[in-house]
Amino acid sequence: MKTLQILAVCGFGVGSSLVLKMKIDEMLKEENIKAKVSTADVGSASSTPCDLIFTSKELAGKLSNTVKVPVISVSNFIDKEEIKIAGLHAIKNLL
Repeated sequence: MKTLQILAVCGFGVGSSLVLKMKIDEMLKEENIKAKVSTADVGSASSTPCDLIFTSKELAGKLSNTVKVPVISVSNFIDKEEIKIAGLHAIKNLL
């Protein structure tokens, strides 16, 4: 099975993206999906190689215009169920 490269993106790439990364990691572990989740700021996200991006609704529009991978928007970075509902289908489509 392919190991996906997933990017968790926030404005500066240090605070909320780390929380989002941890919740994505938890969801992936529960679903038994292997992936490498990294964090990035919105400026470097478009030049960072990845298969999928998770970010806020505010940043999703900017990123969707600059990247060629699916961009999943999440409003609550600590709500693992929202992250799962928003992104699990897209993740499974990439496997």
